[in-house]
Amino acid sequence: MPEALQARAKGPGDVERELSVGFVLLNNFTLTPFATFVDALRLAGDEADLSRPIRCRWSIVSSARRPVKASCGIEIMPEEPLGDPSRFDYVVVVGGLLHKGAPADEQTLTFLREAARRNVSIVGLCTATLTLIRAGIMNGHRCCVSWFHYQDLMREFPEITAVADQVFVVDRRRITCAGGAGALDVAAWIIERQFGRAMAQKCLHILLVDQARPPNAAQPHPPGSEHVRDARVRRAILMMEQTMATPVSMRDLASRLNITPRHLERLFHAEVGISPQEYYRLHRLRFGRFLLVTTDRRISDIALECGFSDASHFTRAFREAFEQTPSQTRNDAERAATYDVDARLSQASQPGF
Repeated sequence: MPEALQARAKGPGDVERELSVGFVLLNNFTLTPFATFVDALRLAGDEADLSRPIRCRWSIVSSARRPVKASCGIEIMPEEPLGDPSRFDYVVVVGGLLHKGAPADEQTLTFLREAARRNVSIVGLCTATLTLIRAGIMNGHRCCVSWFHYQDLMREFPEITAVADQVFVVDRRRITCAGGAGALDVAAWIIERQFGRAMAQKCLHILLVDQARPPNAAQPHPPGSEHVRDARVRRAILMMEQTMATPVSMRDLASRLNITPRHLERLFHAEVGISPQEYYRLHRLRFGRFLLVTTDRRISDIALECGFSDASHFTRAFREAFEQTPSQTRNDAERAATYDVDARLSQASQPGF
């Protein structure tokens, strides 16, 4: 049992020991990770559907006594000032939207640094991982980030070891999670270590969840691999998503999966009907098209972001995939949808392709 949990235990065999959690809700936090985590704590100790804290206790702390707005618009009022973080076994930081102003003020960052100094276990949900990095408490730690935000993290913190192909990562007293429903997996993991598997399973079953995923479970695959059944192919696609700006060789990709390049080739043909090289290229081009129609970035910059050596190389590959140039796509987004490479990837993923 982790030391933080041992400190709360009242004695050997004592089932009434408490688990204390402090929540820090960042500006524009996502509601789902927070709600599922709190409900797991409530249901773990709940008796006879009385719906109150029994063995697990929690509170929302903040540097200011004002409501914190979630990304969906719902506001939640904090209950306590930040104070001494050592009163908690875990401090859980819930992140959300990245581009809606500063997510955390300096008082909050100081609170997190103090929690780390006092050996309090710290959990980062969703984009809160970036806030933990900004607080300077992730140095030397691996961290988890959603594949969707991997490029954002690596652009700002290239020195950090980020993992985007797992649901959550436990590295000593830092637990980071990609967000969404993965927060329930983290909560169940903590509950099981505090109270045992039976209590963790009880809260999951009440929430109509069969079982929690372990930390090393693969994140749900990015768009384009909905019908992929083989876990190795799903993991390969996640790695492709992470490395679009600097594509890796198929030999390196296969090595990360502990298989041979030939085996990787066979798996892709069996699962999606095309080679991994072709899938990789189409995936990067799809991302390039997204940037063309949603940003005003220069085509040459988009080409580099998608792993092409220059705009000419990107344009030739783009025209081959979409039957029009990047400039035409930007000027006519509706026509670009007609040549949707997503459909080609989806078709390639259908059984029997």
